[in-house]
Amino acid sequence: MLTLAHVSDIHIGGSPRSVERARAVMRHLEELPGPLDAVIVTGDIADHGTAEEYGTARELLTSRYPTVLCPGNHDVRPAFREVLLGQDGDGPVNQVLRLDGLTVALCDSSIPGRPEGVLEDETIAWLEAVLAESPATPVIVGMHHPAVALGIPYVDTIGLREPERLEGVLRRHPQVVAVLAGHAHTPASTTFAGLPLIVAPGVVSTALLPQEYASPDPRDFDLPPQIAMHVFDDGRLTTHMRLVR
Repeated sequence: MLTLAHVSDIHIGGSPRSVERARAVMRHLEELPGPLDAVIVTGDIADHGTAEEYGTARELLTSRYPTVLCPGNHDVRPAFREVLLGQDGDGPVNQVLRLDGLTVALCDSSIPGRPEGVLEDETIAWLEAVLAESPATPVIVGMHHPAVALGIPYVDTIGLREPERLEGVLRRHPQVVAVLAGHAHTPASTTFAGLPLIVAPGVVSTALLPQEYASPDPRDFDLPPQIAMHVFDDGRLTTHMRLVR
């Protein structure tokens, strides 16, 4: 059995309490009485994509557990690479984490300068190669942008473009057990390509359904930060959502 903490949308610099909320989440994970096997971070780590924000994020996201992360639409690839990964370049930031009995493949769905997402040809080829490498090992595929509409209009208009390209890859590789995403700032579960698609809640804020708000801003910055906890056992992924106070 493996337990994975799934953190998303910390948006360092995006609100006065962004650092405080991210620190509370990471402290919660570090102080758990039982061990984790990994921490997954699905994007929007910085709000403006500055080196200073990533420096703060690097300190906050330092963990005793293996950690894998991908960019979101607020992230800027060169600064993300340099500060968080110690790398150069401005191409897609695709990352893989291999655990005992499970692989986590995080795809860069960001489009520089744009809020919506897409998986570039380079990323599609990378994912195909990761999946072909170990066809008998279960794989969780993740990215920032959800591949389907979630019923939150302002999020759905900036979701993943050309999701059929991702669907084709996933259907060619039956060892994929689930798809993870962020971006929506709300805990959500649905299906995509015949697989569970689990959206992590936001750390910096919570997005509301149209039925839940009357003001022009559909985000609630007062609700506590939330995370997802995924338990992978016997080929099945079970997800628990947790408030962090």
